[in-house]
Amino acid sequence: MVFPKNFVYAGPEYAEYDKFVPSPYFRKTFEIDDPALPCRVVVTGLGFYRVWINGKEITKGLLAPYISNPDDIVYFDEYDLSPYIIKGKNVLGFQLGNGMQNAPGGQVWDFDIARFRGAPRLAFALTTGETVAEADGSVKTSPSPLYFDDIRSGARYDARREIAGWNLPDFDDSAWKNALPCESPRGEFRLCEAEPIRPTGRVLPPVSVVPAKGRAAHGPIRKVPAIADPDGAPTADGGLLFDFGENNTGYVRLKINGRPGQKLSLLFAEVAKDGVIDSSNIDCFYPDGHAQRDIYICKGGAEGWEPCFTYHGFRYCLVTGVEEGQEFSLEFVVCTSQIPSIASFRCSDETANTLYGMAERSDRSNFWYFPTDCPHREKNGWTGDAALSAEHMLLTMDCENSLREWMRNIRAGQRHDGCISGITPTAAGWGFDLGPSWDTVLTMIPYYSYIYTGDRTILEENADAILAYLHYASRKQKPDGLVEYGLGDWCPVGSNSTMKPSREYTNSLSLMVMAEQASFIFGVLNMKKEKTYADALYLSLRDGLRDKYVDESGTVADDGYQTSQAMAIFYGLFKTGKMDAAKRMLIDEIHKNDDFLDVGILGARVLFRVLADAGEADLAYKMITRREFPSYGRFIDAGLTTLPECFEIGFPGAEAGSYNHHMFGDIKAWFISCVAGLNVNPERSDPNHIQVKPNFISALSFAEAAYRAPAGEVRVRWERTGECVDLSVSLPDGVTAEVVFPDGTRTAQTGTRTYKF
Repeated sequence: MVFPKNFVYAGPEYAEYDKFVPSPYFRKTFEIDDPALPCRVVVTGLGFYRVWINGKEITKGLLAPYISNPDDIVYFDEYDLSPYIIKGKNVLGFQLGNGMQNAPGGQVWDFDIARFRGAPRLAFALTTGETVAEADGSVKTSPSPLYFDDIRSGARYDARREIAGWNLPDFDDSAWKNALPCESPRGEFRLCEAEPIRPTGRVLPPVSVVPAKGRAAHGPIRKVPAIADPDGAPTADGGLLFDFGENNTGYVRLKINGRPGQKLSLLFAEVAKDGVIDSSNIDCFYPDGHAQRDIYICKGGAEGWEPCFTYHGFRYCLVTGVEEGQEFSLEFVVCTSQIPSIASFRCSDETANTLYGMAERSDRSNFWYFPTDCPHREKNGWTGDAALSAEHMLLTMDCENSLREWMRNIRAGQRHDGCISGITPTAAGWGFDLGPSWDTVLTMIPYYSYIYTGDRTILEENADAILAYLHYASRKQKPDGLVEYGLGDWCPVGSNSTMKPSREYTNSLSLMVMAEQASFIFGVLNMKKEKTYADALYLSLRDGLRDKYVDESGTVADDGYQTSQAMAIFYGLFKTGKMDAAKRMLIDEIHKNDDFLDVGILGARVLFRVLADAGEADLAYKMITRREFPSYGRFIDAGLTTLPECFEIGFPGAEAGSYNHHMFGDIKAWFISCVAGLNVNPERSDPNHIQVKPNFISALSFAEAAYRAPAGEVRVRWERTGECVDLSVSLPDGVTAEVVFPDGTRTAQTGTRTYKF
């Protein structure tokens, strides 16, 4: 692999909110005498690029090559140009976007003061036979019609500035400037191995288009001063409000019979009511007018546009600038990382089916190379969110490869003392010391990747980083063995309540879990000394927690009872003789709360699993699917199509939050594992071994799940027939199962069998 050494740019100026700098085009012409010779190019654009060969776009997908801190890792892609090469003159064309190299929408997380911030840069190595050509002063450059772009704020395009044929071999580029040499980035150079981001094939037409009554006024925006938008702020009244029927992620494809110079403004949001669009919950990175907003200026005649170098999370789009009687249309092009599904669930209750689909949509719309916090506001890779979702994502999506790539970035950003940031990528030292409840991503992703695939590679890659973090965390222990640094539980029901677990309890318990998973990882890798260290750390934390928080009755003496008790049960904090009493105490407290959940993100990850294990799957199912607040089922009645950031979403006066998060999405795994009963690798030794342990939920007449194990697809279905229940288990060659019957007896199985209860 030949990585280029030379980087070029159009010039040192970079875009600001009050100073637009167009995305640059670049051209590199080259001669080919023998088109049969192999021809390849290795390319990067910082932050993003598009690439054409002889007018044919070959870019792998949206936001190529990756979303990274270039001080840590600089990603490249490689393309085979041979199918497009012609004898004689050829041309490579490039367009660059700001991406992470210049993220004006990232002030809240200090991307505006990143050491690497600067104008977009291009590097490539063109190999033709044995000849290698790199970017240099022979590359020509010109401004493109894309006069502003930001991954969070949006894209702005003036079609009047289009340059016909700019990426064709015979184009006259004599008026273009020569590219200038610039500093190379500091990060490690590597090829991107994460799956590309592409349209899914789903294109959503609007379910309604109505005259808009305006937009909700924005309050003060944190940390971002008021800046006048050169294109003008979105109008407070008028326009057309497009409703696409579901909250999702991607961009819109517009078509118009336009008038030269006609300016269209497109404002995207999750929320609209009575003809008023409201993006006030996207409150942390932009001055007014720059929140998820695209601008298109017409060249005249029949024309269309799809933005690049940005994406939006939305259901609604407010369009202003369309004239009465004018031909105009919008479609929602849904996009995500190109990761196959490997599991499914269905049952007789449409509430559960709808919730599974909402959780799936949240996972997919938040997976852009890695799990993101939300697709509209932050677009950050929050480690705490990913740690909570690691198991259900790896169970239902073939995402190990993309998660491995993201873990490389987490390791690259790890401080010398072992601490990691709460977001990756990060810049300027933002987000460190957020605590074990977030940092547990270091073990959660490798641990569950190994459980579901059996591949040791991700364990080997992360073992040193895990050990470094354990050493860092152990230095934070107090004399009683516990730790208190970092964030506590997040988004609990009644988020203003003081009744939530203490930071000391949740962080000490999370670190205990990290140590336990690290011990398992070191054991698989035969790292005996490291395993002994992790075991000792685990015991010191467990004993400290037992001494301070666990009483003789089987209760955790901490606020946020459902979360505290459920975490202690799930992670084995109680002594064996106290476990049954602890489960009864939890169930009694839930009944006292009228069978409503009362958890934050840490409790929601484990509560329903604990109840199913305690023989109370029906209670867990009721808590999830009931339609009164607080519950998942209420999200449906509130009109949501994805899982939100907090349970209060939709209530008047509730704190603004995201309508599209994945961190409460473990119900996907619960439906598959605890309702259908399909449990993968319960002994942690063979990913092709399944335990089938269904719970015949009284509210259901059937439930079924499928899962693609490494050796093939497993299918489980149970169905009521009169007074009996039929259970069917279908296993491919190479997969074995243990079937657990309702009375606790067990049987081994291969192939396909049906059981009657």
